[in-house]
Amino acid sequence: MGIQDIIEGKKQWRAHVARVKALPPDYRIVYREMQKYLFKVGPIDLADGPLLSGIVDFFEEGAATGRGVRQLIGTDVAAFADELIKDSRTYADLCQESVAGRP
Repeated sequence: MGIQDIIEGKKQWRAHVARVKALPPDYRIVYREMQKYLFKVGPIDLADGPLLSGIVDFFEEGAATGRGVRQLIGTDVAAFADELIKDSRTYADLCQESVAGRP
């Protein structure tokens, strides 16, 4: 990974953060809670993958239609996040595999 890759990655992350800041307050709160949760239990490729930007896309569409965030995802934020990552390899999976002695 060269310096240009690092710079480009930072630009993309800043653009992502700007999109999150442009969301309505209730959407921002839920997004940040989901982000914290996903960084703890989420997929291995969370930072490089499309999941976080996909959530922002989904929230932007919901906000544009005038729907509240709870109308989109329900009342259980963690359950919604778990559903998004149900088929992804997580850090918990890696830990379980290392304990079991599997590569």
